Amino acid sequence: MLNNYIAYHFKIEPKDPGADILLAELGELAFDSFVETEEGLSAYIQVNDNSPDLLNDLYILNNPEFEVSYQTEEIEQVNWNEEWEKNFEPINVDDLCYVRAPFHEAKNVPYQIVIEPKMSFGTGHHETTFMMMKHLLNIDVTDMEVLDMGCGTAILAILALMKGAKHADAIDIDNWCYLNSIENAERNNITNIDVYEGDAELLADKTNKYDLVIANINRNILLNDMEAYAKTLKTGGIILFSGFYTEDIGAIEETANQHNMFLDFQLERNNWASLKFIKK
Repeated sequence: MLNNYIAYHFKIEPKDPGADILLAELGELAFDSFVETEEGLSAYIQVNDNSPDLLNDLYILNNPEFEVSYQTEEIEQVNWNEEWEKNFEPINVDDLCYVRAPFHEAKNVPYQIVIEPKMSFGTGHHETTFMMMKHLLNIDVTDMEVLDMGCGTAILAILALMKGAKHADAIDIDNWCYLNSIENAERNNITNIDVYEGDAELLADKTNKYDLVIANINRNILLNDMEAYAKTLKTGGIILFSGFYTEDIGAIEETANQHNMFLDFQLERNNWASLKFIKK
């Protein structure tokens, strides 16, 4: 039986950086997907996960620097693709990687990824995914074993494999993301990928397995699971982190250093950060 969804349509003033702050907060709740709108943000949650007090603890709703209002509506899950199709625009990353939906025209670039995210996160529109793609485009991943942690649509694993990585494991705790990652890999003719539903506990038997780890999640999960990620990474391997604000860089770097991973390069975009570390 298909579950219905509640759509929260937020109007935010000022939208920048209000929409990003709201997105980060909603991302820690049970919302499945997000769409940026002209006035702010739309967020989608299954009816069974919704509650009257769901938004009570959101910092931005009580911050006098922002004016936030919202309306809700119930929608059927089968209507999501139509809703998404109306809002999704292709993403061009440095004329090297083009992310598009099946209904968009193709573009002549080195790497083209066709994504149909449905109710999962990671289309390349958000700053963190965009920066992670920029990192990958600047890294020689030839013959690497890759881990994409919190894979969303598996867009980052797919890009790494298109660039010549040997194999990728993609993991996400969300069932929608798990299923969608499998679909997107097939859609892009990617066969050297294994997709798993779960969290960092799945890494227990993968010590020193990966040359490259990608973790675009959020600050708290990254800090909590840093040791597990580090153990999977080979000496000399690369780990890419994102999903947090520039003011969190210090905390991420300090914890990474404790596990012999040291900052090599960083990107910033609209107060979001993405960091590249090397394991010594």
